[in-house]
Amino acid sequence: MRKSSFIFVIGVTAAALLAAQDIQRRAAVGRGGPEGIGRCVVEVIVDGSAQVQIRGDSATLHNLVGAPAQFRQFECSRPIPADAREFQFRAIEGRGRQELVTAPRGGGPAVVTIEDPEGGPGAYRFELTWNEGGYRGRPDEGRRDEGYRGEDRRPAGEYRDQYQEERERFFQGEAWRRSFFQRVREDVEHLEHSTIPFTGDRARLARTVMELNELQGKLAEGRYDERQLDDVMAALGSVVQNNRLSERDRDILNDDMRRMREFRERHDEWGARRPR
Repeated sequence: MRKSSFIFVIGVTAAALLAAQDIQRRAAVGRGGPEGIGRCVVEVIVDGSAQVQIRGDSATLHNLVGAPAQFRQFECSRPIPADAREFQFRAIEGRGRQELVTAPRGGGPAVVTIEDPEGGPGAYRFELTWNEGGYRGRPDEGRRDEGYRGEDRRPAGEYRDQYQEERERFFQGEAWRRSFFQRVREDVEHLEHSTIPFTGDRARLARTVMELNELQGKLAEGRYDERQLDDVMAALGSVVQNNRLSERDRDILNDDMRRMREFRERHDEWGARRPR
């Protein structure tokens, strides 16, 4: 065999092994979460096709075809139980096909297959929810009762006070500027979780998360795109203006808007500069 042919075979074999390599990820477990309701949010980058297998709080990303897939986010309110009841899958973002192949049964994993039909990598984001018995109703039902929230059996005021207290701790000192947009994302996703699916309110929140994905991706690459920041602010402004929100939730989003305006005016001081 010629040397060039040998090198070619080695290169092809190495590429195939890289594409087939599984990636393991442990979930970032959230702040307790609502009693009786479980939720996981997964975001991956796929260029071809891939499969996500989740058992408990551990996930395996298996690349099937194309460039190696990557994890971008894996967060759960709690580990997925071995026999999750009323298990549901919801595709949030992605240009191709996402499908729940297997629900967790008898200790087996939840399996989601993703097929990306276009050239280049695409971001895919999906949500898994289940009922653990503490809530009478669908896991995806958004409740806005003034007395008790459907996804939490504590009084609504107590739940929101605890969330607000933690948020206020986040903004103490100066370190928060390094992860400010992740905080905005958490505020939006906190509302998204308790908003009825397939409604304009939910769609506006999902659009805000999508715009945040674009902005955070560019900032992670050292690129400050002021137009993208404007898109995030416009999307979040639409939520504030049009969504049905409690006074406290509206105050939180207005505070995020105020801080984004400050970031826009002083982004150089915050370490975000336009590329030359």
